[in-house]
Amino acid sequence: MNLNKMMDQGIAQIMTTAGRFYLNNAKGRAFLMSVLPELAKSRARRKQQEKAGLHVPPFLIASIASQCNLHCAGCYARAGGGCGTISGKTDMDAGQWGNVFGQAEKLGVAFILLAGGEPFLRRDILELAGEYPNMIFPIFTNGTMLDQETIELLDNHRNLIPILSIEGNAKETDARRGTGTHEQIEAAMAALKKRKILFGAAITVTRENMALVTRNDFLEALEDKGCGVNLYVEYVPAEPGTDYLVLTQSEIKQLQAICLELRKSFRRMVILSFPGDEEEMGGCLASGRGFFHINPYGDAEPCPFSPHAKQNLTSDSVEDVLRSQYFADLRELAVTAGNHGGCTLFEVNDQVEKLLA
Repeated sequence: MNLNKMMDQGIAQIMTTAGRFYLNNAKGRAFLMSVLPELAKSRARRKQQEKAGLHVPPFLIASIASQCNLHCAGCYARAGGGCGTISGKTDMDAGQWGNVFGQAEKLGVAFILLAGGEPFLRRDILELAGEYPNMIFPIFTNGTMLDQETIELLDNHRNLIPILSIEGNAKETDARRGTGTHEQIEAAMAALKKRKILFGAAITVTRENMALVTRNDFLEALEDKGCGVNLYVEYVPAEPGTDYLVLTQSEIKQLQAICLELRKSFRRMVILSFPGDEEEMGGCLASGRGFFHINPYGDAEPCPFSPHAKQNLTSDSVEDVLRSQYFADLRELAVTAGNHGGCTLFEVNDQVEKLLA
C-alpha cells in the first residue's frame, strides 16, 4: 500500500466534490481555480521531501484557542487540558502561529485544520490564515460566533472553511451543547448559504445518535441548508462514565459501509469518517503519518485524542517534530497495536505515556 498515493487520491476526491458544490458559484470556482495548482505544488514538495528522507503529512491540526464560550458534555479538548484550564502556559500568539503556517507551507502541508477551544475567539489567527491562500484551513467551530463581520471574512477568504459541530437535530445538539445552540447554528448556516460559502458539519457519532445522523433524510436536510462537507467523528470517551456511548466494532464497520453508500447518493457533499477512514489508509494516521496536532501552547502532540508532547513549536520546527524519535516510536506503537476500530493511541494510552519517560 502506498500511503502517499492514497492520501493524494483522497485529497483529489475531496476537491472534485468541492468542485461540484461550487459548480454554479463564480466566486467559489475562482477559488478552486487558484488553489488547485497550489495543491499540486504542495504534493510535489511532499514528494521531494520523501525522496530526501522526510515524510511530510498533507494535514496538520492546530488548536489555536484555549478558551471556549460553551461547555459541551464530553469535550475532549477540556478533558485533555487544551481548553478552559489554568495551566500556567501561554497561548501562542499570531506571529508564532504564522511561523508554523509558513514552515508547513514550505514543507508541502496542504490542509491545516483549525480547532480549539473555539477558534473564532482568535480572530487574529483566522485573519492570518486567510493570508495563506495556497493552503486550506477547515475551521472546527461550535457555530455560535459567526456574526456578519465573520461572514465577511469567510466570504473574502474562501480557503477558510467553517465546519459547524452538531449532534443531530435540536434535541441532540442542545442536550450536549446547551439550550439554544442549535438555533444559533441554524442561523449561521442560513447566513453562509446566502453568501454561497462552502461549509461543513462535524457530527460526533455515538451509539445514541448514529441511526439518526446517517439517515438519508438527515443529510438531505443538511444539503438543503447549504452544507457541502459532512464529517463523522466517532465518540472517544474523554469523560469517565461515558463508555456506553462508544461505538462497538460492528457499529464502526457499519458506519464505514454507510458512508460508502452515502457518497454515492450525495455527490456534491464531501463525506468522511474519523478515525474510521484510517483503516483504508493502513491504520492510525497520527504522529506525523497523516497529521499531528499542535495545542494552543505550541505542544506537538500525536493526535487531539492523545495529548502527550515532548516538543514545542515555540522552540522546535515542524521539521524537527516530524523527524523526532518520539513520533517514530509512536508510529511503530500504532502499527504493533493494529487497527481494531476506534482511536488506536487512545486505546493504548498507557504505552504512549511510557514513551514520554
